[in-house]
Amino acid sequence: MTIDGFAVPPALVKHARRFHAEGGEPAVPRVAATVLLLRPAGDDFEVYLIRRVAAMTFGGMYAFPGGGVDRSDSEAHLGWAGPTPTAWGERFRLDPADAQAVVCAAAREVFEEAGVLLAGPDEATVVGDVSGDDWEAVRQDLVGRRTGFADLLAGRGLTLRSDLLLPWTRWITPEFEPRRFDTYFFVALLPEGQRTRDVSGEADHTLWLRPAEALARAEAGELTMLPPTMVTLGEIAAAGDLAGVARAAAERDPGTPIMPRIEDLDGADPRFVLR
Repeated sequence: MTIDGFAVPPALVKHARRFHAEGGEPAVPRVAATVLLLRPAGDDFEVYLIRRVAAMTFGGMYAFPGGGVDRSDSEAHLGWAGPTPTAWGERFRLDPADAQAVVCAAAREVFEEAGVLLAGPDEATVVGDVSGDDWEAVRQDLVGRRTGFADLLAGRGLTLRSDLLLPWTRWITPEFEPRRFDTYFFVALLPEGQRTRDVSGEADHTLWLRPAEALARAEAGELTMLPPTMVTLGEIAAAGDLAGVARAAAERDPGTPIMPRIEDLDGADPRFVLR
């Protein structure tokens, strides 16, 4: 699978042909954020993957922690360290409020789904272990929307460390899909002293793998993944090491979306292309 094209599953070909034949109207994509959590593994590094439960959208697929942006993510008044919402907006080509919402959603979702909190008491530190019962109660309140992310941080005297999130890319679901997402991808190093936990009711399996191994297992059919996941794994694997990932992130364009489209839809060999 390369940016020049890859095979389209027969079921998607059938769906896309019906959508175009019936003159379907594309659904409006929901803005979302997802985070590739990375950690050192000897001279290499690993990425955290979760498998969505079968009942969910994209059920059975391995992906990265993430989810949709909430209205509260843009309205939150919270301690903030790192690039300002205005600076994030310049990277994403969004207004500051929308940029803040995407960054807040990324940090919120990775705490909700992986138990990892990208925050600290000041702009130079990060909280340690957040796996205790008291933290779990707070996380459950966040998942249940009984508290907001800003309230959670304020209640603990914490500041969102937006500098721990490095923007990577942006993907939009193809037009023929009934449920569409406009997803901003980030990379983040697992904070020292923290550990991922299988706490999300939206996942039924989790694992840490070297990106190249994860991609190889996906290509061999052992792990089921959507194209954005596979392409992103290939990109971070190509960076070589964690320092290389950081350098690559600084040079990427996370504001221009990639939206797979099918080339030669009515031909004998329909292909997804990314450009």
